[in-house]
Amino acid sequence: MVTGQAPSDSTSPHAITVVVAEDEALIRLDLVEMLGELGYQVVGQATDGQQAVDLARANRPSLVFLDIAMPIRDGLSAAEEIAVEGIAPVVIITAFSQRDAVARAASAGVLGYLVKPFTRSDLVPVIEVALSRWAQMNDLQEQVGDLRERLAARDMVERAKRHLQREQSISEAEAFSTLRRRAMDSRVTLAEAALAYLDGTDASPHGSDR
Repeated sequence: MVTGQAPSDSTSPHAITVVVAEDEALIRLDLVEMLGELGYQVVGQATDGQQAVDLARANRPSLVFLDIAMPIRDGLSAAEEIAVEGIAPVVIITAFSQRDAVARAASAGVLGYLVKPFTRSDLVPVIEVALSRWAQMNDLQEQVGDLRERLAARDMVERAKRHLQREQSISEAEAFSTLRRRAMDSRVTLAEAALAYLDGTDASPHGSDR
């Protein structure tokens, strides 16, 4: 069971930096003090939504706490911009329980909620959940990126094979062997050899095979 003692290994004190945005001074200072007692490092304090965005951009913190109702721009607007730029996970501080606010927060990319009044023991589970969700999102994005790269590489090889088959009247297996030989001779990946072939820039010793 998670307690409000000290951050776990996944949220080690020296690794986690926080920006706190809350226009009510007493609440902001209480939160900053609680975070410090738990070992987290507060690197910025804001009193409005725009200042929170600016501090998040400047400090690239591990986490941002945003009050839902602040001057200049509200926490949800600030949260959306921080999320879109991929700066850090956002935890919304709110005294409200309206469903529309929760729905707006979710669509703005908020990954956690801290309801007023809160205690120190409330912070660690909220932080750990937000950081965990953020890590999962980043992993998924990387996997999607890797998948796109793999699909693009496979498409490149398939195009080169079809071109070789037509140009040299050879089988698919022979076309693949030709590409593989070019890649080995040039010390590049199969996809890079395929791209070089399609671009007409293949400098391998077998370039004359074309």
